[in-house]
Amino acid sequence: MNPSPSNLLVAVANEVGFVKVIGRANVALSVHFKILLAKLQGNGFRNFVLDLGECATMDSTFLGVLVGAVLHSAGTPPEGSATCLQLLNPNQRVAELLENLGVAHLFAMLRGANPAEAALEPSAPTHVPASKEEITRTCLEAHQLLMAVNPENVPKFKDVAQFLAEDLKKLKEEAGGSG
Repeated sequence: MNPSPSNLLVAVANEVGFVKVIGRANVALSVHFKILLAKLQGNGFRNFVLDLGECATMDSTFLGVLVGAVLHSAGTPPEGSATCLQLLNPNQRVAELLENLGVAHLFAMLRGANPAEAALEPSAPTHVPASKEEITRTCLEAHQLLMAVNPENVPKFKDVAQFLAEDLKKLKEEAGGSG
């Protein structure tokens, strides 16, 4: 039997965006998460708590999207109010991934109850499912960020990034040539 699908729940309270990951924080969920975060940022939110209490695993793509959310916002919002992303109740496996890829320092780790638990609602995708090109681009950007943040990640992801770059180029050529 297949594991239950991953979901995102969202709530806003006290100028903080709360997002809860249920299931696997993986490439399939990363595009939806990226869009949700951008929408919240567009509405003026800069502080986020990502509740990982029910997140079974996290892959490198999702982690790269998290890193991108923190790094790409630095200095961009008015008055330099960069995005603050706190991780609530990450399990040992996720915490080890953050340490092993050298990005744990980018996030505050919190333990305890989610103060917005009662207000959380399912976050429905705001558009059609992500295209293969969108997923590939997100994957590539995530892995490039992980390599840029920690040079020790280059040997781990350079082949993946090269493959994704070549795949993305082919997808763009096919899209341009099919008209």
